[in-house]
Amino acid sequence: MQVTETLKEGLKRAYAITVTAAELEAKVNEKLAEAQPEIEMKGFRKGKVPMPLLKKQFGPRLMGEAMQETIDGAMSRHFEESGDRPALQPQVKMTNEDWKEGDDVQVELSYEALPEIPEVDVSNIKVEKLVVKAEETAINEALASLAETAQDFTSRKKGAKAKEGDQIVFDFVGKVDGEAFDGGSAEDYPLVLGSNSFIPGFEDQLIGVKVGDEKTVTVTFPTEYGAAHLAGKEATFDCTIKDVKEPVPAEINDDLAKKFGAEDLATLKSQIAERLEAEYAGAARAVMKRAMLDALDGMVSFELPPTLVKAEADQIAHQLWHEDNPDVHDHNHDAIEATDEHLKLAERRVRLGLLLAEMGRKAEVTVSDAEMTQAIMQQARQYPGQERQFFEFVQKNPQMQQQLRAPIFEDKVIDYIAELAKVAEKTVSKDDLQKAVEALDDE
Repeated sequence: MQVTETLKEGLKRAYAITVTAAELEAKVNEKLAEAQPEIEMKGFRKGKVPMPLLKKQFGPRLMGEAMQETIDGAMSRHFEESGDRPALQPQVKMTNEDWKEGDDVQVELSYEALPEIPEVDVSNIKVEKLVVKAEETAINEALASLAETAQDFTSRKKGAKAKEGDQIVFDFVGKVDGEAFDGGSAEDYPLVLGSNSFIPGFEDQLIGVKVGDEKTVTVTFPTEYGAAHLAGKEATFDCTIKDVKEPVPAEINDDLAKKFGAEDLATLKSQIAERLEAEYAGAARAVMKRAMLDALDGMVSFELPPTLVKAEADQIAHQLWHEDNPDVHDHNHDAIEATDEHLKLAERRVRLGLLLAEMGRKAEVTVSDAEMTQAIMQQARQYPGQERQFFEFVQKNPQMQQQLRAPIFEDKVIDYIAELAKVAEKTVSKDDLQKAVEALDDE
């Protein structure tokens, strides 16, 4: 086998690989010898089929396998000996397309190599870690929000008309073609107007009713309605209003706390404070991470693989285009050209991505199976009822696994750097933290 360098320009590499016909034949014979003891053929005992007959029967198929394995082996040895690491999947192309058995195989191998990443002394990095304590006003706002979700309803004054958000208590009888249908009637049914609990258009027609009113509501069942005998049909509902109630937030006391699983109000307030401070800590970490990445970006400079930068720039341009055109959900649109601004941002992302990957590799940072399982479970919650299918999809999709693993790995590398860098805690207000977070989006 011969490997000849044909291109070495920046990070671009290309090699001509020649696999001789003799090497291929030896590989095929080796495979046949391995398989011979287990092969049975009419007229011969198991393991006694002559080699020439085996070669005639199985040689063409094994030749393809021998080619692939030999070329793969040549690539592996090349990367091991050269120390190169390809930025993307190497391109392998057979150059003598008129190849026939007995000819040498000519292959071109091309790729962009990952650059040498310089050492970085992260102990010189100085960043602030913002710390925010949960203030009483924030805790009280959260309590008021909880009280609103646990609201009760109290009867309005006699003659008051129902408003959106009110609860009406009513009897109703549903009919199609003048005949009552199963499941279409109820007594003393509580319905919050605006909750969209009933067929579209039903609740809107009951806004303005008062106790004692009798009203007929006319609606059309959706064409995709679950009950086939009702789908797409017009129906009437004879309604008798028995009570109109306005929403009243629950009182903020021990009873409210117990509704949310706390022993008393003091315990609930403590839990809210912990939750708020955890949210603040997450936002503060994002601010610190950006400052740390900015510092790293200013400390290193090295050549970047052009293909990686272009792919990243195209992805950024595509993502931003969809953010500006939220009504377009598919990809049936004109090609989107990356601008100089997209390229500049892509260069930063690729540079930092390569740097963090190298630092993590040298520090032996890994993502455990437990961490991957947790990440998959979090994603699976977005598909209620289809969690099992999502798990199976991830298991069969290496690209999806990498998408889930990458942010976990990056965060662990950031934590590793934070342990070595000079991190100073700074107590600030919630508003100051909010401004710092908003500044991230402006950059």
